[in-house]
Amino acid sequence: MKCDLSEHQPASAAELNRQRNRLIPQAIVLGLLTGGTSVAFHFAMNSAEAFRHKFFDFSHQNSHLGMGMVLGLALVTVSISAGMVRQFAPESSGSGIPHIKGVLIGHRHFRWVRVLLTKFFSMVIGSVGGLVVGRAGPCVHMGSSIGQGLADIWPKDGKHYHTILIAAGGGAGLTAAFNAPLSGLTFVLEELERRCSSLEFITAAIACLTADMVCRLALGQQSVFHFAHVAAAPLSQLIAFVALGLLSALLAGLFTHTLLWGQRLITLGPWSRSIWWLILAGGLTATAWYAPQLLGGGHDFVNDILVGQELTLQTIGLLFISRFVLTIGSSCSGAAGGIFMPILVLGALLGWGVGVSTQLAFPALDVDPRLFAVVGMAAYFSGVVQAPLTGIVLIIEMTGDYALILPLFTACFTALLIANWLGCPPVYEALLENDLRKERIQ
Repeated sequence: MKCDLSEHQPASAAELNRQRNRLIPQAIVLGLLTGGTSVAFHFAMNSAEAFRHKFFDFSHQNSHLGMGMVLGLALVTVSISAGMVRQFAPESSGSGIPHIKGVLIGHRHFRWVRVLLTKFFSMVIGSVGGLVVGRAGPCVHMGSSIGQGLADIWPKDGKHYHTILIAAGGGAGLTAAFNAPLSGLTFVLEELERRCSSLEFITAAIACLTADMVCRLALGQQSVFHFAHVAAAPLSQLIAFVALGLLSALLAGLFTHTLLWGQRLITLGPWSRSIWWLILAGGLTATAWYAPQLLGGGHDFVNDILVGQELTLQTIGLLFISRFVLTIGSSCSGAAGGIFMPILVLGALLGWGVGVSTQLAFPALDVDPRLFAVVGMAAYFSGVVQAPLTGIVLIIEMTGDYALILPLFTACFTALLIANWLGCPPVYEALLENDLRKERIQ
């Protein structure tokens, strides 16, 4: 990681301490506000998903109009969710992380009130219809919005530290999404700021820890994923994790390039856009009717895998393809929604498939597919986002299992190296560059 101490360079150690002390109250308030907003977002999203499940149950009771009811719900919610973004805050489309990166390097402005409100309500409405999007990216974007707002309204020198507060708010948002403060801090340093200035580090650390305490008080302290600890993988299995990393890099490249290609769907004209939304709603409807567990962010779906659900290779392949297509389609609808959690779901399916294949090919190795599913989440994340330390720390925090370190390092850095060798760009940087390129053409 490149250290850049040129910005906010203090004149003396005493001045540095004064700057830190001025940022501590802002960081605490930022963590409290981000944590509180994330708790409200969590309850709103859970209510939206609960309504969707009840609606699907009710529609199945009506054999004649049921599928039409689901199609109508999907079409209306996709249209409202994406239309709201297009009308009020186009920069809140998708996860919002490329927008944050653009703000931090001075290529974007932050209309924080619009982004915060549009992100929140677009996500909740889209969740009612079953869009396959995650909560983490939107939590990061909303946290950064709060950071910008705090910089704008804080007395005296808030604006002087606006980039620090934006980055710290993003880290606090990720922390709140997963109850993972170290992951939030690592994400700030590895993905958002890419520097290790003392001011950034201290502010992000305090904001992340404060947001985590708020969420744990409101939502409990249990791990995000219900993963029963297994014995550490023997060294003889590490070659299989190298294979997992290689496969993760290849499919990560496919994901990134497909997502970039699909971004043009967001800019379609009114009639073409309506047809696209109808096609997407049709796909969501078919999935809701035959495999509703594939819709939404996928948190419960991953937990079902980790508690020992048995899946054949054919089923795993079908589920991976379905989630892959639905994730790309939902992300290219123009509605707000992250790809963070959907990436982890794809990684879990990929890891499970590699684990089952290894188990069938080498029964003597006594492979546990659940272990590969957990490691696969971080490996696929490393291939797509290319932030392996964030992926490693995130999985350790969410599972509470430190015995995963060696397989995680093996798979994640294999995925990173292969992705770099293939020339695959990090997804958030690629999305930002794609947006900037469209602006230059216009």
